[in-house]
Amino acid sequence: EHQRSHFLFMCKLTVREMSVLRRAKEMLRQRNEVLALRASPPRRNERFTPGSPARPFTLRTLNGSLSFPHGGAFPGNCSLVFHAFTNRSAFSECLWSSEESVLALVQGIPRNAHLVLLALDGSASRDVLWIRDRIEHVMSSLRCEILNLIHYVPLPVYDLGNWIPSLLYEWTCYDHGCDLDQAVFQSSYLSTPVVVKRLDARYDWAMVHWDEKLTWPLADGGNGCTFPLYVRHAVAFVTQAGDCSFFTKVFTMEKAGAVGVVVMSLPGHPPQDMNCKDEECNTPISIPVSMVPYTPSVFTALRFVTIFVTSATEGNLAEMGWFLYPSLSFVVWQAQWFDYLSELESRLARPATLLPVFNRTVMQGNEGAVRIVTVPEGLNQYTTLELDMALSCPGTRDESCAPWDHTVQLNICCRPNGPLCGQELGRWITPFRRQIGHWLTTVSALLPLFDGDKCHFTMKTVPWAKSWLISLHLRFSSPELSQSGMQSLSIPVRSGGTFNSSYNKKYFPLKFIPPPTTVKVELYAVITGHGSDENGCGEFCVTSHHFVVNGKFANIRIFDNAGTPLGCADQVLSGVVPNEHGTWLYGRDGWCDGREVQPWRVDITKQVSFFRSNTILYYGWYDGKDPQPRLEPGYIIMSSYLVFYTSS
Repeated sequence: EHQRSHFLFMCKLTVREMSVLRRAKEMLRQRNEVLALRASPPRRNERFTPGSPARPFTLRTLNGSLSFPHGGAFPGNCSLVFHAFTNRSAFSECLWSSEESVLALVQGIPRNAHLVLLALDGSASRDVLWIRDRIEHVMSSLRCEILNLIHYVPLPVYDLGNWIPSLLYEWTCYDHGCDLDQAVFQSSYLSTPVVVKRLDARYDWAMVHWDEKLTWPLADGGNGCTFPLYVRHAVAFVTQAGDCSFFTKVFTMEKAGAVGVVVMSLPGHPPQDMNCKDEECNTPISIPVSMVPYTPSVFTALRFVTIFVTSATEGNLAEMGWFLYPSLSFVVWQAQWFDYLSELESRLARPATLLPVFNRTVMQGNEGAVRIVTVPEGLNQYTTLELDMALSCPGTRDESCAPWDHTVQLNICCRPNGPLCGQELGRWITPFRRQIGHWLTTVSALLPLFDGDKCHFTMKTVPWAKSWLISLHLRFSSPELSQSGMQSLSIPVRSGGTFNSSYNKKYFPLKFIPPPTTVKVELYAVITGHGSDENGCGEFCVTSHHFVVNGKFANIRIFDNAGTPLGCADQVLSGVVPNEHGTWLYGRDGWCDGREVQPWRVDITKQVSFFRSNTILYYGWYDGKDPQPRLEPGYIIMSSYLVFYTSS
């Protein structure tokens, strides 16, 4: 029987090192290839689809009746997250037994997000009381108001008597963290096999998984802190006891020849999220690692021949995206995404002249998506240009989405053979298998690219990527506080290229003289690093980009967020798609998966002479000097402009 655990909707009625990062991406590449093969076919006669209106319901909670949409508990602009707990899942149990996980929920959940806690099992009343105790145990006095945001339902899901059980059963998850992972121990000493729940180690540390078609002999590894005698070619069974870290236990067993490690938790303690710390993460682990509850009968059976087997019963994690590891931070990030969407809707409600370009247009292959559009007259009256872009997928669910993150570029040509023909107007990075991306990007400095009556728009990514459906509207406006009467002129400065020892050799000072009526000069650049050499450059390394005006004014953009563990997860409120099916959390070199690439703008008016020739020189560095990769180098994608604002 499938188990499902999460879904959500809005109350508006709309349902560590570089080697570690590279290994994590490679592991997820292999996993996504498997998921692409096993993804379920398009569904017929779906009763529930993301984005459709949520139906009314009433639930009995520990604090009384809870009704939607007419219940007074819900304000008009809120998000509602459902979590269905099962004590048969070590992953689900770890979400709530980990103080770090619960603390992330207590400290991070937005005040307009409500969490409804359900239970899948017959022990529902006991389960939700345990969860309530866990929340109250770690609750900060500064967040007492969240008590009103959490609703505990003491009935099992199958007794709710509304549409919620049907939705949970229709939306099935096929990803990590969905299954009721188990370990099976067999021995001549045991009259029946011992079957216990299993929690695998953190995905980006121990990246090798159990082959569920195989069985292995089990050997006693003690507490794992000292070198064992007899674990070679066997699965080492070790206790959580001892003064050494999880890494030390696993590394010691691997050196002794073990083919895997199973850690038994302390008596009275549930399995916990196992991960490396600090310098430990630099050492790769090449055997599977899991934790199981305290199981003394297995230790007793170790005096006989004992066999270890892994098994999985598929469960659910639906349209909340992917929980990469057991932490309620993923609930917080999804709730923050709803806050972001609410703010986005407010921005989109502002007055503007709209120019539709693409409407759920298929983007795929060498051509991508192409359209020729007649631009409105009198563009010089506008001072603001925004790109309203959304990504969706061929099906109604995330599973129909392309599995990989790729760069998407929008190029424009309004005057064939003109100096600005084919320049980049916008750039985005696709998310890993999620279809909720929607962004509004201000690119006012690029209004000069509209230098003709008809414009040719091309939006594309790598030709081998699976298809996306793109929607794009251009928004022209003149806010009251803008500099009315100003016009702008843009000239391209430099582009990027292969980030190796020759990267800066092709750049020389560019000379320019501002137009006669110039009142302001701005540097505008969109820069992203990609690929991976031995330093993680350019995706995960910190690069700096220098634009030196007249030989003495240095304007520097440093991407110090690259390679940080939560560098992109911490930016959900600014538009990063949460809970993607990949390594979306890590900071990147100038970008994040599932977000637009934000332009960098610098006012350089005071650095420029208006009456004689000026120069601007660009160069890019890694670690304070020219890049010197030994392995295959990465590359920089850059479009940069000098923008001259002139009085009309």
